[in-house]
Amino acid sequence: MGRVLALDYGKKRVGVAVSDPLQMIAQQLATLSPTEVWHFLDDYFAREEVDLVLIGYPVQTNGKGGSEALRYINPFIEKFLKRYPHIPLRQVDERFTSKIAQRLLIEGGFSRTQRQDKGRIDRLSAAIILQEYLNAKKS
Repeated sequence: MGRVLALDYGKKRVGVAVSDPLQMIAQQLATLSPTEVWHFLDDYFAREEVDLVLIGYPVQTNGKGGSEALRYINPFIEKFLKRYPHIPLRQVDERFTSKIAQRLLIEGGFSRTQRQDKGRIDRLSAAIILQEYLNAKKS
């Protein structure tokens, strides 16, 4: 069984999380710039067996796609599907993951400086996306 990789793809940063080989637990992996993500994915896919990649997809509270973010996420998805046709990609609702991540950092006792680290929030958001998927899969 391969791993599941999750991406919280943003205009400035990409949070990355990965499951364990049994696909039960999510863990934060990296924060990358959008320009670094292709090299990272090439390297990661060469080293690890990946069954699925999840990408946080911006959905507004009314259920429609968030237009601003779609301008950079949709081209990424198109390129991903062409570059890695053998790896399934699933779009998942990322609503509120950043807010949940910020709340978890507060509850975890992180300092204000640590809570303002946007890379930390992006990694944690990717882990939240992934853990929610893994939990739903178990149900």
